Amino acid sequence: MVLVSTHPLPARLPTATPDRVARLREALLAASFTVDGLLALLGASAHAALARGEAVPALRATRGGSARETLVRLFLLQRPVAYGRAAAALPVEDCLADGWLVPADGVPDPAGHTPADGLPEAAVRASVDIRPYAGPSGEEWWIVSDPGCATGGAAGAGQPPTGVDRAQLVLGVGGASTTLAGLTVRTPVARALDLGTGSGVQALHASRHAAQVTATDSNPRALRFARLTLALSGARPADLREGSLFEPVAGETFDLIVSNPPFVISPAGPEGQRLVYRDGGMGGDDLCRTLVQRSAGHLADGGWCQLLANWQHVEGEDWRERVAAWVPPGCDAWIVQREAQDVARYAELWLRDAGLHLAGPGVYAARYDAWLEEFEARKTRAVGFGWIALRRSGAERPSVTVEEWPHPVEQPLGDTVADHFARQDFLRAHDDAALLTRRFRLAAEVTQEQVGLPGAEDPEHVILRQQRGMRRATTVDTVGAGFAGACDGTLGAGRILDAIAQLLGEEPVLLRDRAPESIRLLVEQGFLEPADA
Repeated sequence: MVLVSTHPLPARLPTATPDRVARLREALLAASFTVDGLLALLGASAHAALARGEAVPALRATRGGSARETLVRLFLLQRPVAYGRAAAALPVEDCLADGWLVPADGVPDPAGHTPADGLPEAAVRASVDIRPYAGPSGEEWWIVSDPGCATGGAAGAGQPPTGVDRAQLVLGVGGASTTLAGLTVRTPVARALDLGTGSGVQALHASRHAAQVTATDSNPRALRFARLTLALSGARPADLREGSLFEPVAGETFDLIVSNPPFVISPAGPEGQRLVYRDGGMGGDDLCRTLVQRSAGHLADGGWCQLLANWQHVEGEDWRERVAAWVPPGCDAWIVQREAQDVARYAELWLRDAGLHLAGPGVYAARYDAWLEEFEARKTRAVGFGWIALRRSGAERPSVTVEEWPHPVEQPLGDTVADHFARQDFLRAHDDAALLTRRFRLAAEVTQEQVGLPGAEDPEHVILRQQRGMRRATTVDTVGAGFAGACDGTLGAGRILDAIAQLLGEEPVLLRDRAPESIRLLVEQGFLEPADA
């Protein structure tokens, strides 16, 4: 969302002069303009409202004169402040010289202060949005983006900075970007690629564990914002390249590819124009399909590709089979659908994102109809949203898991993703006979629940439930419950089954024959892990 401004901002973006940006970063830290500092200043209610794009509670909470309140008003709420008040919080002349601040012409100084040279005071305002962002290990970072994109409130989408095509707007950190950051496998790598970097959120994360980070975007303004984000956060510079999809890195391979692409499935606008930050410029879900299919050619052996995606639910087709067909040969995949919306709800969501609900009933109805017409032409009945994780394993029989999981999970899930693929390697390497020779351990934080009528001698169901990661639950029979409970890493699976057979009066050979399928499921879903893993 974009806040409508009565004082249009210039299209020129700030520069990141090293010594000046270092002093700006020091000032932000000194004022506790951080995630924790914002929560302490605003309180839970106003902080949550700001995260929803509503500015009024935060305005009420920043009516004092502290440096932190000044920074919130400048960089988050896009309000002009007096020069003297800005100078008390920031190296204001540095910020004016590099373009982080610009004069706010015609805005009087309510406090009546004067600058050091005795000239009448003017007010200043921010040229960009600077948003505190916490790194996974407690790093204090800031994401730089176009002003007002996160504080639209009921105003919807407004006007871009003066001289900027609205289609070229660059958004800051949002739910999708934090979701992808939490999903990404964070093992140290030599080369990482952030494809479609936007304001640089994924590149910033990758800078912690990749020796070299390359970030691409088809929008040149996005690359400039990514450079500002990295510089202000004190991260190493990335290799920034302009271009679409894999064009800027033709012939190159990476150990990690991450992408929060413009995945929205939308029709072309009245003039054929799309919003670059969300609309990929291809029909239907072709952009996400193309990303997945081409990724293998840019992955090193063992390399990862992780992205968010939307996909169509097409009449007469199983969406699982349709998306699984995108996976390139030689790659294992884990595809998870987190949500699916019918086409009407999906259209309404993104029409509001563009502010078209405020464009007048006629305009809104015409665009709504265009979206539904597009979906009908493609026989699309719903749109799914989720994540796709690929690993170039080179396996002759790749593991492709496609599932629907709308239930709560515990972020970050990077280790959970890595463990999923490691379990696929283990299962692929063990036939049933080999599986029974291995020792297993019940995964940490797995609990057992017994469900049945009060006073019954035996439970009707036994449920194993994960308390961490994907937080799965699975129902097991008496043998499964007994097996899982005995897995402490000391005995092989076959010996445990023999003991259970003796207790239940069953034939050990028959139990050994039917148990591997259940063991594989418990291992695949993460309830059991190899004891020597």
